[in-house]
Order: sequence, then structure tokens, then C-alpha cells
Amino acid sequence: MVTIIWLGLCYILGSLPFGILIAQSFCKIDPRQQGSKNIGATNVARLCGFKYGFAVLLLDIFKGYMPIMIAYKFSSSAIFISLTALAVIIGHMYSVFLYGKGGKGVATTVGVFLALAPGAAVWAIGICLAVIYLTGFVSLGSLALVSSAPVLFLITGNFAYILVSLIILGLVFWRHEENIHRLLSGEESNWRRTQTEE
Repeated sequence: MVTIIWLGLCYILGSLPFGILIAQSFCKIDPRQQGSKNIGATNVARLCGFKYGFAVLLLDIFKGYMPIMIAYKFSSSAIFISLTALAVIIGHMYSVFLYGKGGKGVATTVGVFLALAPGAAVWAIGICLAVIYLTGFVSLGSLALVSSAPVLFLITGNFAYILVSLIILGLVFWRHEENIHRLLSGEESNWRRTQTEE
């Protein structure tokens, strides 16, 4: 029962839509209605400016990182920690406050990975940033991050969390289905081009 309550709390924390809260509070904009219509940091940065997007990024990372760190104090069970990670990420993707809708979970995943395996996470973030820098596609960098994570977990010896990293990979790819189609058709928004046009 305690575990169920804890996972419920993690889901609710993950459900907090920081992108909407910040965009509406400081820019009077609903990110669900403009730009890519996503509530994540990238769309908020495009609509409101870098500092607001960065604030959303940090808050979404934090809500992935903190539950794992707290969970470590309760148990060293890899299953318990993995369920905590999934609860908070699913909360972000399918928020109770947004009637089952939500973001794509990348920033929250970064927070989770930083807590689960800091060394592997840093390398995955580096790969993500390199792909974004080289291509200009944030979505492609995000997919590279979650794709590289299971391999990096294996290389760095974090065997207990390879399974959850694979599940997260599947969830993030599922939430990026439209982005993948746009990438394949050459219609995906390019961050570099968008910044130049602005």
C-alpha cells in the first residue's frame, strides 16, 4: 500500500505542467495553442524566450531527479526505483491535470537518468546536444539521448536499470511519433532556422 501511495505521488508530481504554468504566468500564452503545441521547454523557449524555456527545462529535470533521490532513501530495490522513474515520466506524458495529455518526457527523463546513472546520463546528454548542434533538430537529439542511454548504462555497469531505460526509450519514441514522421518527410521544425527567422 505504501508503495502504491508513493507511486501515485510520483505520478502527480510528474503531472505538474510547468510549461503551461510558466508560459501562462509570464507570457500570457498557452503553449498548447501555439508553436508546436507542446508544453515542453523547446516550445516555451520559442514562444516566450530562452530564459522561460530554460526555467521549464530545469523544473522538468528536477521533477524527474528528486523522486529518484528520495526513493533511494526508502529502498535500494532496482524494481522500486524503476517504478518510481516510470511513474514520474508517465505523469509528465499523461498528466492528470491535463486530462491525460502532456509533454514528451525528455527533460523529465534527463532528470531520471541523472539520478539513476549520472555518468551514463552525462554522456547521453552530450550525444543529445551534439546531434542538436549538428542537425538543428531538438527532436532528433532527444531520440538520440534515449537511444544511447541503454548502451551507456550497459557500458558503465548500471545493469539494473537497462530494462527501465529501454521502456523509457519506447515511451519517448511513442510520444515523438509525429516528429519522426516529420523528420522522415523533411517537414520537422529546425531550431537553428527558427532562431534565424526570429
